[in-house]
Amino acid sequence: MAISAKQVAELRSITGAGMMDCKKALSETDGDMGKAVEYLQKKNLAAVAKRSGRVAAEGAVGAYVHGGRIGVLVEINSETDFVARNEDFQALLKDVAMHVAATNPLYLDESEIPAELVAKQHEIFLAQMVDSGKPEHILGKIVEGKVAKWKKEVCLLDQPFVKDTDKTVGQHVTEIASRIKENIKVRRFVRFEVGVGIEKEASDFAAEVAAAVQG
Repeated sequence: MAISAKQVAELRSITGAGMMDCKKALSETDGDMGKAVEYLQKKNLAAVAKRSGRVAAEGAVGAYVHGGRIGVLVEINSETDFVARNEDFQALLKDVAMHVAATNPLYLDESEIPAELVAKQHEIFLAQMVDSGKPEHILGKIVEGKVAKWKKEVCLLDQPFVKDTDKTVGQHVTEIASRIKENIKVRRFVRFEVGVGIEKEASDFAAEVAAAVQG
């Protein structure tokens, strides 16, 4: 079927893909906008996967400070210094730093969690369930599920992105990488909060930051 310039423009505005890619996606899906979006998403994810093995040794460090009480530094790597100055890349730096300020993740991803901590968490969940009355074979599955959920909660890349909770931080990074067309990696982060480790009256600054980000 014939694809109109209006359809191509609409798909471009939704996905940010190139004009020719949008035209091809619409042609391949008989003008179905929803299927065309899915077609481009799959194509972009495949392209990101191919680029993932390329060395990303450039990049930048982003910073975010909330109310002088919480400060975050995030390093995100790219393949080229040019891309590190890209508007989308700089926005990603800020967004990830703000997310870290709001949610206080403990690790970048699951590979960073010490094995002894995973074992300890397993013991804790098992102890919580011991009086549940559930059969042992079911109990084990429940505990494993709780451990898996806990891992996602403490790892930055697996957390729901504060500005769009329908996707994880990792998925958001992948989307930006597909738009920039380079291998983009969050390498490390550090979060500071005034008074942490000092005995004081409790104050939930993280919740305050989360509210500010979502607002």
